[in-house]
Amino acid sequence: MNFEIKIPTQKLTREDLLQDLKRVSNLLGSDTIKAADYNQHGKYAYTSFRNHFGTWKNALEEASLNRGRNWGSTIEDLLVNLKDVWIKLGRQPKYDEMTIPFSKFSSTAYAHKFGNWTKTLIAFQKYLEEDGEIESLSSFEVTPSTDGHKTKRNPNWRLRFKVMKRDNFRCVACGRSPAKNPEVELHVDHIKPWSKGGETVIENLQTLCVKCNLGKGNLEE
Repeated sequence: MNFEIKIPTQKLTREDLLQDLKRVSNLLGSDTIKAADYNQHGKYAYTSFRNHFGTWKNALEEASLNRGRNWGSTIEDLLVNLKDVWIKLGRQPKYDEMTIPFSKFSSTAYAHKFGNWTKTLIAFQKYLEEDGEIESLSSFEVTPSTDGHKTKRNPNWRLRFKVMKRDNFRCVACGRSPAKNPEVELHVDHIKPWSKGGETVIENLQTLCVKCNLGKGNLEE
């Protein structure tokens, strides 16, 4: 039987609580503490922090700690992060590959938000398709703008991702990929330049590394 005693709130000071937060931080070897972590290792009741600081987040901020790296993250935050990891790997990430520092959010964050990894991937695919932007020449049924273009100059991240995925997440000019060299940065570039009437559609976009993209730009000048 557990006879652990929680010290009453009225006998505590803010400094007592902050010191114990820091103690638990040192014990866990992390500056990221969730309420569940503290309930397991802390001396005081969770309500003590709420009474003294208003919220758990306020207490952690005053102790110069973090509520947790997934605190406040939205579904879109998680999906955009999944896209970034996918590009780095050059393929669909596995559940156990969603780890820091490679991923901003842990695999458990996705499981908590979506239910499991399969549902996460389904949500990601659906999110890619929920796009009001023109993405293909077959979608041209809009009135041209004053500059003659039917699309915006810069592709949104969904369209960029689709282009990179089509091009196997590698530069179409030199074949370099972040999956083989993390220092490689990929861009999505117009095949027919925007300045010469090229539209921002998947048929007119290609994946280039920074080096090849800059070289292409120099040749066009």
